[in-house]
Amino acid sequence: MFTGIIETLGTVKKVTREQSNIHFEIASELSHELKVDQSVSHNGVCLTVTALEQYPDGSTAHRVTAIDETLQRTNLGHWQPGSMVNIERCLPMNGRLDGHMVQGHVDTLATCISVEDRGGSWVFTFRYTLTPEHILVDKGSVCLNGVSLTVVNPVADTFSVAIIPYTWEHTNFKTIQAGDTVNIEFDIIGKYIARYMAQITPRVSE
Repeated sequence: MFTGIIETLGTVKKVTREQSNIHFEIASELSHELKVDQSVSHNGVCLTVTALEQYPDGSTAHRVTAIDETLQRTNLGHWQPGSMVNIERCLPMNGRLDGHMVQGHVDTLATCISVEDRGGSWVFTFRYTLTPEHILVDKGSVCLNGVSLTVVNPVADTFSVAIIPYTWEHTNFKTIQAGDTVNIEFDIIGKYIARYMAQITPRVSE
């Protein structure tokens, strides 16, 4: 379980393809604290640390693997050496839930259609494929590239989020431009409600 509060930015150092899988080596200021088998959120995707790498300069990187299912559903397939990655470790049982409940299970991709500089904040507008399971409500929560954000003006298949300077500086939102895709995880509570309503609606109509 994660909260959508990014701890640090990582940098992709190496990309290795193996059949339908891709292995990524990612260096960050937290890499030396990670352990093999640990679950870590990368751009909102829960991935397992499979190895730790020590570089000649003394820095450390960790390795994760994305399988075909993950690559089809997320933007990880676009990562290249130098790509910036939002990183968050899982929530400790005695930790504070500063964002909202995030599983690290990406639902789909959203495409950025505009970035507006408000002179101290930035408003990003995204478009996604609207389905009954993918619910957004005004002032509700959504997770984009692993960042817990508040939904603004959801209309049909578009919605916006406002980015404060701290989030701009400490996440990869500063690299996102119109046309780029982000990983989106919808609020788990909304997904359960949507699933439940879909199951009971046919029985009610009978």
